[in-house]
Amino acid sequence: MATGPAWAATVKVGVIGPFSGPFATAGQTFKQAVEVYQAMHGDSAGGNKIEFVYKDLDQANPAQSKALAQELIVKEKVQYLAGFFFTPDALAVAPLMDEAKVPCVIFNAATSAITEKSPLYVRTSFTLWQATVPLAQHVYKTGVRKVVTAVSDYGPGIDGEAAFKTTFEKAGGQVVDSIRMPLKSTDFAPFMQRIRDSGAEAIYAFLPAGPTTLAFTKAFADNGLKDKIKFFGPGDITQEPDLPALGDAAVGITTAFHYSRAHDSDLNRTFVAKHKEKFGNADTVTFTSVGAYDGTHLIYRMVEATGGKPDGAKAVEAVKGLSWESPRGPLTLDPDSRTVVQNIYLRVTERVNGALQNTEKETFAAQPDYGYKLGK
Repeated sequence: MATGPAWAATVKVGVIGPFSGPFATAGQTFKQAVEVYQAMHGDSAGGNKIEFVYKDLDQANPAQSKALAQELIVKEKVQYLAGFFFTPDALAVAPLMDEAKVPCVIFNAATSAITEKSPLYVRTSFTLWQATVPLAQHVYKTGVRKVVTAVSDYGPGIDGEAAFKTTFEKAGGQVVDSIRMPLKSTDFAPFMQRIRDSGAEAIYAFLPAGPTTLAFTKAFADNGLKDKIKFFGPGDITQEPDLPALGDAAVGITTAFHYSRAHDSDLNRTFVAKHKEKFGNADTVTFTSVGAYDGTHLIYRMVEATGGKPDGAKAVEAVKGLSWESPRGPLTLDPDSRTVVQNIYLRVTERVNGALQNTEKETFAAQPDYGYKLGK
């Protein structure tokens, strides 16, 4: 006797991310967070087993991203796509999603416009507008009036630059110079000279978390700018896995972000403890970890809502407006932007018991994606 349609047995989720190369830590956090979620909540939803299939994309490469998504959809028969560290890679799969009616849960990519490209995108990470608007307001309130911006020259960096400039200048401040750096920059000396010559009291900087951010922040300190120009940015600048390598160069940097490993909540302590239990330590736990953890939560809810049946539109509709508690705090999936509304925390990097951490100092509650539909 038949036990039901084939789709009721296992629901496959294809995760595309950097599991090798210079940004491999991000892919590692995706996979670990998925495993932590399943350790805490089981490996099934609505009577369907959830299986994750991982594909390696070691750097921003839209053509390869599209090819991997095609392989996952056609050969692996995945019902959901997920992951995506870089914006261009997430954008590349929109036509495939729409054709196959496969939803995509973004674990990281942070350009506001992504979710406008397909109604099947949902995002559990953040956007640069979301983190930067309250930060720019804070910078002005501290008395700073002249700022230089320095960002990686691709979607999120341009979003961050626009968000800071728009907000800061509306408050009455001045952006004296706007520096855009190639995404693959490794030599930041010319940019440091330009920052020095700008006459700015502070800098707003964004680079994708990883080797480039580490090199930029160390160059800022090594060039004697740390004691002369206040350093602000989103939390990519001081992500937890980089803090030991940054050392004293990170101390005193002020960031605004949606997650710190030091976040004071019972659920976050459980989340970090489960990482330690499964992997021997929690050294890699950072913002991409909660993006993947909460992305997995949404996938489970979508599977439950569809009974495991492939129905992308119904799956996405089912989670619009959904609220839940995350290790980072309360979340609600905005029905329009399909990006989570969340707390953004003002943090300062400091030493606590000999170790560096991002200590939360203030909460900007329930921040939306300010950049949605602005065409930035």
